[in-house]
Amino acid sequence: MGRYNLKKNILHIATALLLFVVVNVISNYVYGRFDITQDQRYTLSEAAKNTIADVNSPIVVDVFLDGNFPPEFKRLKIETAQLLEEFSNYNPNIKFEFINPLETDNPEALQQQFAAQGMKGAQVEVRENGKVSTEIVYPWALAYYNERSVKIPLLKNTLGATSEERVNNSIQNLEYAFANGFHQLVNAKSKRIAVLKGNGELDDRYVADLFSTLRNTYYIAPFTLDSAAVAPVKTLEQLNSFDLVVVAQPTEAFSDSEKYILDQFTMNGGASIWLVEGTEAVQNPENGATVLIPKDLNLGDFFFKYGIRVNTNVLKDVYCAPIVLASGEERDAQYNRYPWLFHPLTASNSTHPIVNNIEAVKFEYASAIDTLPNALQKTILLSSSPLTKIQGVPVEVSIDEEIPKALAVVNQGPNPAEFNAGEVPMAVLLEGEFPSAFTNRIKPFKLSAESKLTDRTNSAPTKMLVVSDGDVIKNQLDNGRPLELGFDKWTQTFYGNKEFLLNAVNFMLEDSGLINIRNKKIAVPFLDPQKTVAERNQWQLVNILVPLALLALFGLLFRYIRKRKYAR
Repeated sequence: MGRYNLKKNILHIATALLLFVVVNVISNYVYGRFDITQDQRYTLSEAAKNTIADVNSPIVVDVFLDGNFPPEFKRLKIETAQLLEEFSNYNPNIKFEFINPLETDNPEALQQQFAAQGMKGAQVEVRENGKVSTEIVYPWALAYYNERSVKIPLLKNTLGATSEERVNNSIQNLEYAFANGFHQLVNAKSKRIAVLKGNGELDDRYVADLFSTLRNTYYIAPFTLDSAAVAPVKTLEQLNSFDLVVVAQPTEAFSDSEKYILDQFTMNGGASIWLVEGTEAVQNPENGATVLIPKDLNLGDFFFKYGIRVNTNVLKDVYCAPIVLASGEERDAQYNRYPWLFHPLTASNSTHPIVNNIEAVKFEYASAIDTLPNALQKTILLSSSPLTKIQGVPVEVSIDEEIPKALAVVNQGPNPAEFNAGEVPMAVLLEGEFPSAFTNRIKPFKLSAESKLTDRTNSAPTKMLVVSDGDVIKNQLDNGRPLELGFDKWTQTFYGNKEFLLNAVNFMLEDSGLINIRNKKIAVPFLDPQKTVAERNQWQLVNILVPLALLALFGLLFRYIRKRKYAR
């Protein structure tokens, strides 16, 4: 009987070993990963996969999220590592490494390199056990591919958010950030963007940051309409070689020839982004005060035909960005923030990929946009807050008068009878087949047969974005050097202007697959810090006693079974 049991045990052991060997052999050829998370956070979207599908040489990613930093940023590190593992699993040519920028051979040189590339460190506030401290982290990644490199931001700036909320939003944005970075590295430029000149548009230095970023993905070139008066057909032919036209805060009226060129560009399927204003600021010669007056760009009939109207008024919004004013003598000057109702902050609940999951966009002296009925699809991307006042022009704007009014609104609440305009459209997207603004009108010039251009009365399917403020695209300067678009050097605040316009350009040029990744919702649960402190001792006790109790119970149960089995 004992010999039989021995043979039986040996057989069981041999079977188990054989099964173990077979499973390991099969696992070398068959490999699978299963995402059982509710939000499918570890499943790459098709758009993200397409960016690296044809990569046949290494993409090396250096991630600067290593070191001693707050717990929420450790969570960001974990999520980044798991996402990069998914990219690497889909294409083994994706290689990544986490680096502590403060523990390199020459950390100062590395930090200088970061500063030169615009990779700023982030100062975060940490609350632990009721204590508050600050930490510096560098939430960036650098990706390299075939002698090209691109920086990838990992942390989204969020107005008024805690560190945990910022990290949550950043995790939401991780897949897009890396997919967009890989897209810039891998894909050759093909689309062309014309930056319109000749009608008093912004100087290059004020749009430098946006277009320097876009230059990584698209061809960028200035385009003047000055020749429209002498060679309009040639000008139209040249403009038609571009895919997108950007008109950044024009100040001089457009001639009929210029409008006809832009109209026919649209009719031939060209997309456009218009950042125009209904008012302009001038000085009152009597007292030197700033006066807002109507601005006539001769575009009223142009936009009216397309189904919109940029009004000659200005918006005052309770939800606004502050301005900084100095008080006191030069040496003892104090700088204080004050609400400025003429600088609306626009947040959007829309799920449209252009504005989904972006920071508030800062406007300055914006006008209201009316939408008019026609066959085009119109999407209001950005609006003012419900507490908005539409101010007619001309109107004198005095800081001495407006600041006390703004403080009263903030401290005492707005007058409902005054701030009753509701959510006023400030950025509208038009899509579809556009009607020509020159239908049944005398054309300013004729299209010659040699040019192979014909007068079109309806467009091919295309897109147009109209924003009622040119300052949305305007970056600030520091000692003559452009700062990042959306960064206010006076308040040290980041706004969502750059992200909004980058998304808009991508969408207009039909790179919408990438920005659709933004619609992916990821829920990141965070611990309640107050509850954690209050219940810390309780849960520490549970973690110690429960395992000991289970171990004791198992020991007693084992002793009982053994005693019954072998008792005579």
